[in-house]
Amino acid sequence: MKKHLTITRREFVVTGFVGTLGIASGFTLKDPAPVVSVVKIKNDNIAYAVEEAIELLGGIKKIAQGKNRIMLKPNLVMPDPRFTTNPEVIKALALLMKNAGKEVSIGEGSMGAEDFNVKGDTFYYTKDPEVLDPMQQYVFDQLGYTAMAESLDIPLINLHSGDLVEVQVPGGKVFDRISVHRSLTDIDLLCSVPMMKTHVMATVTLGMKNLIGLYPGSEYCSVRSCLHNTSLEKDSPGIAYEILDMVRACTPGLVVIDGSSAMEGNGPFNGELVKTDLIIAGTNPLATDMVAAHIMGFEKTEVPTFTTAIESGMRPSTLDEIEIRGEKVGSVQMAFKKPFIMPWANIRSFFGAVEI
Repeated sequence: MKKHLTITRREFVVTGFVGTLGIASGFTLKDPAPVVSVVKIKNDNIAYAVEEAIELLGGIKKIAQGKNRIMLKPNLVMPDPRFTTNPEVIKALALLMKNAGKEVSIGEGSMGAEDFNVKGDTFYYTKDPEVLDPMQQYVFDQLGYTAMAESLDIPLINLHSGDLVEVQVPGGKVFDRISVHRSLTDIDLLCSVPMMKTHVMATVTLGMKNLIGLYPGSEYCSVRSCLHNTSLEKDSPGIAYEILDMVRACTPGLVVIDGSSAMEGNGPFNGELVKTDLIIAGTNPLATDMVAAHIMGFEKTEVPTFTTAIESGMRPSTLDEIEIRGEKVGSVQMAFKKPFIMPWANIRSFFGAVEI
């Protein structure tokens, strides 16, 4: 049986969930510019690039000062390494944090897997933990996360089911409260670690979009079809409302974007791979995502999550407000193939429309 607990805004501030972003009013023009680091991966040495990106932000001790329990949230949409976060990026971050004396965990709620909630080209929805739990373990196993976590002696957490609690959503667009796995209320720092990709509904999927994986499938359905149906009733543009509601509820204090390879075109899993050899990191999720999207060749006005965030008061609002360290953006910028945008209203009739 799932237990539910309402956690107040005050408790969020105490546990550090509001983090560095200041969704409603914390970032002002008088504050120091948010810093985003851009590092080129050389000779396929991913770990060194991750370390350099963190150092350019001031080092892990500064980033995680006063924060002892850290969760790494990769993007493991399905059990295929072509469109999921490279475990080498997660391993490098975990080692940095463990060496700094931090408790580290890895949490994910994947979209699906063949023979669980996917049959051929059909994606089904389910809220059943008897499907979701073995599916999540299968994804961890197939992508090498189980072996990697065991080697580092850190826990893997299935965010789909188990002990769920309710958390408040300050200024929520769709929800006043969201159910999440209790582990997300026990940590001091959430680190979003997405793969750099395009997305047919959200235009890009980066640090903020990655948080859709925090919505437990046992409440919001696998493939999050129930979530998107509810958000559609609120006219969510490009699934921006449900993304930003989770950003408000569980603000990441660190985003590290895996650009060891990226996906262009019709991502998040039907696009084409691009060898980008980049690590992009920052403690302000909007700033970090804006820099990454700019490198991919997207204007902020093309990404509904960005425009909606800025309209609601999040900052920065322009690239000029961001301090970029490391590589010059012009030297690494590319022109990614744009996705064919498919609003949820157009695909809800066949994607996650039938219960398994």
